Amino acid sequence: MVMSFRVSELQVLLGFAGRNKSGRKHELLTKALQLLKSGCSPAVQMKIKELYRRRFPRKILTPSDLSMLHIQAGQLPSATTLTPGTMCHLPYDHGSGAATVPAALLPPVLGPKHEADVAHLSPPIHPVHPDVKMKRLPFYDVYDELIKPTTLASTNSQRFEEAHFTFALTPQQVQQILTSRDVLPGAKCDYTIQVQLRFCLCETSCPQEDYFPPNLFVKVNGKLCPLPGYLPPTKNGAEPKRPSRPVNITPLARLSATVPNTIVVNWSSEFGRNYSLSVYLVKQLTSVTLLQKLRAKGIRNPDHSRALIKEKLTADPDSEIATTSLRVSLMCPLGKMRLVVPCRAITCTHLQCFDAALYLQMNEKKPTWTCPVCDKKAPYDNLIIDGLFMEILNSCTDCDEIQFMEDGSWCPMKPKKEKQEVCQASAFSGIEGTGAVVTNFLGTRGSEGKNSSEGKKKVEVIDLTLDSSSDEEEPPAKKQCP
Repeated sequence: MVMSFRVSELQVLLGFAGRNKSGRKHELLTKALQLLKSGCSPAVQMKIKELYRRRFPRKILTPSDLSMLHIQAGQLPSATTLTPGTMCHLPYDHGSGAATVPAALLPPVLGPKHEADVAHLSPPIHPVHPDVKMKRLPFYDVYDELIKPTTLASTNSQRFEEAHFTFALTPQQVQQILTSRDVLPGAKCDYTIQVQLRFCLCETSCPQEDYFPPNLFVKVNGKLCPLPGYLPPTKNGAEPKRPSRPVNITPLARLSATVPNTIVVNWSSEFGRNYSLSVYLVKQLTSVTLLQKLRAKGIRNPDHSRALIKEKLTADPDSEIATTSLRVSLMCPLGKMRLVVPCRAITCTHLQCFDAALYLQMNEKKPTWTCPVCDKKAPYDNLIIDGLFMEILNSCTDCDEIQFMEDGSWCPMKPKKEKQEVCQASAFSGIEGTGAVVTNFLGTRGSEGKNSSEGKKKVEVIDLTLDSSSDEEEPPAKKQCP
């Protein structure tokens, strides 16, 4: 009974029993079932029955109706022998259409004496087609829904559960799949139009990510379907889980408009947790297509980034340290190459960009959608192309790092290696300001005529600078060549 309650009924029950009634549905259900296991009072039992009668109002059964409960399976009376009042439709089906059964075989209100007799005939009721919404996947465009989200309900009667599903393709859908085969020649996936199988938690509070039931086995048309391999556990003792991604079952599907396709799912039941299955007809997209879509969205106004720079460099009156400039690299943190399409997520607070093409290629192989700069979620829909960085990349081609000022302006910064090379070349070519240092060093080694170790010792002694009064040129030389 409790398994069939909605959130409002679970909250009423837990509030009546003096328990905490906050949380999501599966949490409330767990609390209610724990309440039953710990042995509830007769008052709570009566409250459960009262809520159940409100949830499933049925007509009072007559003695002749009760006798029907003892009829064995396969000996059910035909529909013509039942009175119209005893017929109703099942609130759910298993893909084969709504079947009609006697009302007596559905969860009835029998009173305390008879409920125990039919407890084994009344499995928990779950909505077969819950209002589950799957998260949209950027690399797939959904063309059609072949099996809408359907509950994989646990009956709690056995450790392993099994469910059967059926779907059929229309002639137009078959033609779409077959004509898409040559689009990716030689690739691992032959079809760009695919039949896609998805699993998720049976949760209606928000769009759900792909989530596989434990110990899952799937057969499509009698053949075992390969599933994504388990990820290594992130913590010691944690159970390994499969990556959150859909399953392409096109190679196992019957591409025919006359023969239906069957799916058999086996999984381990979990107390208080249900899953959902759905099948879609989708078109697979490439990173090139997503980059074109991102460009079509437009480029963010450069003034937006300038305002962000001014905000970051505004002096904080409560802080003793003021930031007057900000250094940003023009190299992509993913490929260590110069940015071509600078982008970042609108939820990121940093100015540093990454290359959109490399980011999309990385997520095409392994979809994580994580920002390489701050490690926060950066989904495709949140990506923007930075207009200010586009201007900088077009106008500054010979540097890999820039510096932003308080007013939003910027200046290029030369790499340190180039500075050192310029320093060494100018020193040995006799440029003004460095000649004194060079002549002293060469003169020391030349006049002594001894090994280099003694020459180095002479250089380390400060006598030359103390005796010479013409060494005023050394400080500017040190400034030029740190």
